Amino acid sequence: MSVKIKRIYGDLLPDPKDGYRILVDRLWPRGVSKVKAELDEWDKQIGPSTELRQWFGHDPEKYPEFKQRYIAELDANPATPDFLQLVKDKAATGPVVLLFGAKDETHNQAVVLQDYLAAKGIQ
Repeated sequence: MSVKIKRIYGDLLPDPKDGYRILVDRLWPRGVSKVKAELDEWDKQIGPSTELRQWFGHDPEKYPEFKQRYIAELDANPATPDFLQLVKDKAATGPVVLLFGAKDETHNQAVVLQDYLAAKGIQ
């Protein structure tokens, strides 16, 4: 199994090695064409809540608390079990890429989500 993360703006054209492509942002990334993004899935329900996203504001100093709050949201989110099963199923047959729009490639929800999946045995 292979679950990677990738910034949707970094290399918009999908790499053949990407495998199954899932956008994990609640909002569609500005300036990105839905056709050119070539997504397999847009799981907006798995992204952080609007309130959490706005509170975080991509401030690296808030990242540790953001991570804790987002994990709590994932644990309480009724969409999480279906998302986990989807990623597990797709990762069993090939790579999975979680796409995100944030400029900071180290402090964002896709990083938290990748760690969350790994903690659940989905890597």
